[in-house]
Amino acid sequence: IGEQVLLKCSFKSSSPITESLTVDWTYRPLTGGQMETIFHYQSVPYPTTVGKFKDRISWVGNVAKGDASVAIQSPVMSDNGTFICSVKNPPDV
Repeated sequence: IGEQVLLKCSFKSSSPITESLTVDWTYRPLTGGQMETIFHYQSVPYPTTVGKFKDRISWVGNVAKGDASVAIQSPVMSDNGTFICSVKNPPDV
């Protein structure tokens, strides 16, 4: 609580990394409910502009090295839940 937390995500792809590569982070609260996209990356990071992670999530990955990690600032207990990292590198998904 209160410190930055790193959400690690690594990937391997059989296709060369291009600007078509996308990364999507989704979140579902521990209490259940709706999945929400909290971060999108395609060539540049697109952090969410709405919801509980607005202004608190940042890109720390490096797709050239197979890293799609993000960081969350000032986590609180209510952030607890399931975080899913999805990487697509067409034609490899």
